[in-house]
Amino acid sequence: MRILIATDAWHPQVNGVVRTLSMVAETSKNLGVEISFLTPNSFRSFPMPSYRELRVAMPSQGKIAHLILDAHPDSIHIATEGPIGFLVRRYCRKQGLPFTTSFHTRFAEYIAARLPIPEWWIWAMLRAFHGPSHAVMAATPGLAAELRARGFGNVVLWPRGVDTALFRPRQVDVRLPRPVFLSVGRIALEKNLEAFLDLDLPGTKLIVGDGPARASLARKYPQAIFLGARQGEALAEAYAAADVFVFPSKTDTFGLVLLEALASGLPVAAFPVPGPRDVIGEAPVGVLNDDLQLACLAALRISPRACLEFAANHTWEASSRAFIDNVRNFSGANPNAKRMQFTRERGAGWLEAR
Repeated sequence: MRILIATDAWHPQVNGVVRTLSMVAETSKNLGVEISFLTPNSFRSFPMPSYRELRVAMPSQGKIAHLILDAHPDSIHIATEGPIGFLVRRYCRKQGLPFTTSFHTRFAEYIAARLPIPEWWIWAMLRAFHGPSHAVMAATPGLAAELRARGFGNVVLWPRGVDTALFRPRQVDVRLPRPVFLSVGRIALEKNLEAFLDLDLPGTKLIVGDGPARASLARKYPQAIFLGARQGEALAEAYAAADVFVFPSKTDTFGLVLLEALASGLPVAAFPVPGPRDVIGEAPVGVLNDDLQLACLAALRISPRACLEFAANHTWEASSRAFIDNVRNFSGANPNAKRMQFTRERGAGWLEAR
């Protein structure tokens, strides 16, 4: 079975979407599924205004068609609502091809925080984008319920996982005053990081990540330590060096960093909003409270063992199986059926399913 994933978010970006897609592709190899990607790397791009770390692809319809033909997929999944996602969606609709999509980002809140655009307008656009999808994949039951309430159809679950071989407890001497309160993620307005940095907490505040707000926040909060972006072992060591993981975001749909922290033995302190509420639920691995300071201090009393046991139940293999099953069940992909036949007879080529 071959699945082509179209995504506007890709390396060298560091975010949950890129990590999720990369891990699912790697794990799917062991499940007999080959996943390839249609990404911004194949096109010219330009930096996003006010967010130069992110580059926006400028795809052409002809090249999109050629890349789809070259991939020979059994099924197509559209991961993002950007220029690549829109053109692949258009191609699939024009050719009468079934496709699935996934909902990763609350663009309505993010855009409304930067531009004078009503949230309802963005939600209407997102609803229209996902409307023709045979399945809209959501990371948590809470997000799935919200999307259904907003008029999205065919919403199914696609849970996330964590690499417990990488993210695990280990001895790290950071030589900082204890306790160490850690936050990991993109440093941007929508992440609500100031809600954490404004707290009067003992010990040390440690920030891992990069983004458009890093420089201004580092100047405003000189008592906090900003380590910049970290990946792999360096990121895992940052988790292991801390005592509590603080997640101040109110807009994340999931937050892979929550699972990475728990796998490292870190209890979570967060607001009682859909992202952390769906991940943690009633499990004794975190404190969700509208008073984030109270949550941070209470989380210090949580057992690291409980966090480890919780994270062990969230594997990337389970995530990959759910993704593959959704694609197979809702897009008509069948590894025992005849493979889609591809031709180049008409310019960029037309895709025919026999």
